[in-house]
Formats: sequence, structure tokens, C-alpha cells
Amino acid sequence: MSNSAPILDRPKLAALTEAVRASGRKIILANGCFDLLHVGHVRYLDGAKAVGGFLVVGINSDRQVAALKGAGRPVQPQDERAEVIASLRPVDAVTIFDEPTVEELIRAIRPDFHAKGTDYTEGSVPERDVVRECGGTVVIVGDPKDHSSSELLEKIGNAS
Repeated sequence: MSNSAPILDRPKLAALTEAVRASGRKIILANGCFDLLHVGHVRYLDGAKAVGGFLVVGINSDRQVAALKGAGRPVQPQDERAEVIASLRPVDAVTIFDEPTVEELIRAIRPDFHAKGTDYTEGSVPERDVVRECGGTVVIVGDPKDHSSSELLEKIGNAS
């Protein structure tokens, strides 16, 4: 993983983002389960990075993915999902969060921008008030929501 972004716990990530911000760069936070990587994920992360700044990706823990997606999920364990995301060019740092929402991570790193996919509007982002409370802005990035890990799994199931 020599060319990969670091995968950090919250205290180390908070220290890193503080140093990055002190150097004059903006912090961007994107988040998701990233269970089976697909082109929608790549376009979302490219869109987040295009906002301009240091891109942190928060990955839902295995426990939270199971709560969100149901039995049999995640397909890939959190450490492997984090490693895959850390290997992508736009990503500057990765962390795994175990809370039901990304709000505590937002409070810890205080991103300048919180990037969400096109399945949201600025008004429908659940954590928008916390983003604003921390001085950030919600941005909608990526391509239309035409891809999903759940749909891929369904296709795989139907093919076998």
C-alpha cells in the first residue's frame, strides 16, 4: 500500500486535518459503505475531490453496514473496504466510523465541505445542520445515482 492514503483512527485523523487546514488547504469529507466498489463510487469521489482540497473518506463500520443494508452485508470487511478506497487517486485519508451517522466525524474534523451523492439535495442531507454548525457547506457531487452495490449483488444472485 505504498501509494495509498493513510487509514487513520479519529484522533490521528483530527490531528492530520488540523495540520492540513493550518497549511491553508480546505478539508472535504465524503462518506459511505463502499461495499462493492463500482463506477458510481469512483465518480462520487472524483466529484468530491474536484471541490478542491484534502479529501477524507469516512467508511461505515461492518456493524453499521449490517444495520443499514441488512443480513449478509457487508460483503467485504471494513478493513478491506478501507484499503480499497485508500488506494484510489482522489483520496487523501480514510477512516472507519462506527456511529449510525457521520455527525460525530463531522464534529471531529470540521470539514469545509461535506460531499454527498446526487441521490441527495442540499436540503435532504441528514447531517446538513451539523455541517453548518461546524462552519462547513454541503455540496452535491458525482453522476446520477444509476449504480448501487445492492443492485450488483442482486444481479450476481440472479446470474448464479
